[in-house]
Amino acid sequence: MLILLIGIVVTLVTGVPVLMQMLRNHPRGLLILFFAEMWERFSYYGMRGILIFYLTQHLLFDDSTAGAQYGSYTSLVYLLPLLGGLLADRYLGTRKAVAFGALLLVAGHLTMAVEGTPAKQTLTYAGQTYEVAIEGRMEARQVHLMVAGKPHEFAATADGGIEVKGMAPGGPLPAVMPKGTYELKNQVDLFGKNAFYLAVALIIMGVGFLKPNISTIVGQLYPQGDPRRDSGFTLYYYGINLGAFWASVLCGLLGQTVGWWAGFGLAGVGMAAGFLVFVLGKKHLEGHGEPPNPELLRQKIAGPISREWLIYLGGVLGVIPVWFLVQSNQFVGYALYTAIIAALGFIFYFLVTQCTKVERERMMLAMVLVFGSVVFFTLFEQAGTSLNLFAARNVDLMGITAAQTQSFNAGFILIFAPIFAAMWAYLGARRRMPNPTLTFGLGLLQVGLGFLVVVWTQGLAVQYQMPLFMLGLLYLLHTTGELFLSPVGLSQITKLSVAKVVSFMMAVWFLASSIAQFVGGRIAGLMGTETVGGQVLDPAVAFATSMDGFNKLGWAGVACGAIFVALSFAIKGWAHGVDTPTEPEEVPAAADVERQAGRA
Repeated sequence: MLILLIGIVVTLVTGVPVLMQMLRNHPRGLLILFFAEMWERFSYYGMRGILIFYLTQHLLFDDSTAGAQYGSYTSLVYLLPLLGGLLADRYLGTRKAVAFGALLLVAGHLTMAVEGTPAKQTLTYAGQTYEVAIEGRMEARQVHLMVAGKPHEFAATADGGIEVKGMAPGGPLPAVMPKGTYELKNQVDLFGKNAFYLAVALIIMGVGFLKPNISTIVGQLYPQGDPRRDSGFTLYYYGINLGAFWASVLCGLLGQTVGWWAGFGLAGVGMAAGFLVFVLGKKHLEGHGEPPNPELLRQKIAGPISREWLIYLGGVLGVIPVWFLVQSNQFVGYALYTAIIAALGFIFYFLVTQCTKVERERMMLAMVLVFGSVVFFTLFEQAGTSLNLFAARNVDLMGITAAQTQSFNAGFILIFAPIFAAMWAYLGARRRMPNPTLTFGLGLLQVGLGFLVVVWTQGLAVQYQMPLFMLGLLYLLHTTGELFLSPVGLSQITKLSVAKVVSFMMAVWFLASSIAQFVGGRIAGLMGTETVGGQVLDPAVAFATSMDGFNKLGWAGVACGAIFVALSFAIKGWAHGVDTPTEPEEVPAAADVERQAGRA
């Protein structure tokens, strides 16, 4: 209850000034996009907060498999925007792409509520099979080994075997089973498992159409060089995290206390609300995001089917290959490598054949920032996997759920985003904005330090349980790093990119997150530990493994941050005054934005 009360106070104290600032100083369209994206992110983060526990406890994946599966899903979530961005740029326009993506997301999140029968696990020893009895979810989970009709607790031995507690000499099982003498087997409900993969396939396809394009509309609301743009993106980012905060609190609570179906189902309700806000608020977008060529979109392609409906049909049918793809981490890797090569090839071709010197250097600066985001989000997105499991296994949670710790990052943004928005507006109005490479470097330093402060204070742990405030400090540093990097990065991509490929470049920005999610999932798997029935066998081993992984991640972030800070002084001229009020050479780019939006 305490986290609910704190959330209400923080939302009221920070939300009212944000709404007043948007109403006074920003286009009305920003308010519509604010609420639409808030509910979309409610659905995404509501699912994300409990997903790793669903994989390890409901489907009984081991940590390595769960980390890879999580990475496959989230990687594809950020990979498909490459396709959605291109289709929006050439045919649909951003508004129609967002609406179609939202419908797929509603279907996907509601399908997640079809959880099926929980997976069952058995232990076989000396030809005899024993049931692993499982009750509860997340950190409230209780797991026992049933022997002769009686539940027995168990723990790991020093050599990696299992000690069965309370087992009398001469009983059906020995008190200690050495490693390799027993076998654990899972029985998974195929209907529930396939429903899960269908749900995530629908979500992946939906995000592909929605995610790059809704951010693009935000950029289109402001003319080139408008000092309100960075402030607008930071306020928009506040809306994302308002949804993320309440999703983590409420979906995490329902997922543990009611059932997986309730946590996932509430996420679906949030997505439906986001769709309604976007559709009903169309007039406030002031014509932005319309198809670049409406006649081409209405053209009949296959009998009575127009190009527009053919794209929609392709999107729905595309769920089928995604359903197969998401189940294989290896093939997701191949798809990711292919997308990277294709994207870099197109960008190289575009830079060489269709850009002036100024446009080329701006685009090159954008790619430097994209690389920085790969490193940042590889570390930052450990939140949904290794950090979530660490919270459940090695943190004294003081009455909250592990999934609810996902609200820390979003809660800190609710507090600090308005401050950062005011800071960027103040610096922008006085033409004193630090160059983006420097801000990225500072963000990388902070995300690395977040991991290191936990490692440096591991001596505070009691029975391998870290104090909750240290996990909070980690998320605080990750949050301030994110506010230096992510909203500024979104804004810079829209400003540095040539207008006719701006949606594609936004998709490349999300491709960077896709790479980070894939690599991050693999890293999380390496930090996993042995479990039985979804419960960790040895908390000491789990703690030591996490500390080692956090130490490596922390120093990697600090090193990359230092490189970016040094590099910022060498390439700061590549922006060519993009953060200053409109210059003569920027007028054609602004006109291109107008034509792309269908207003010229």
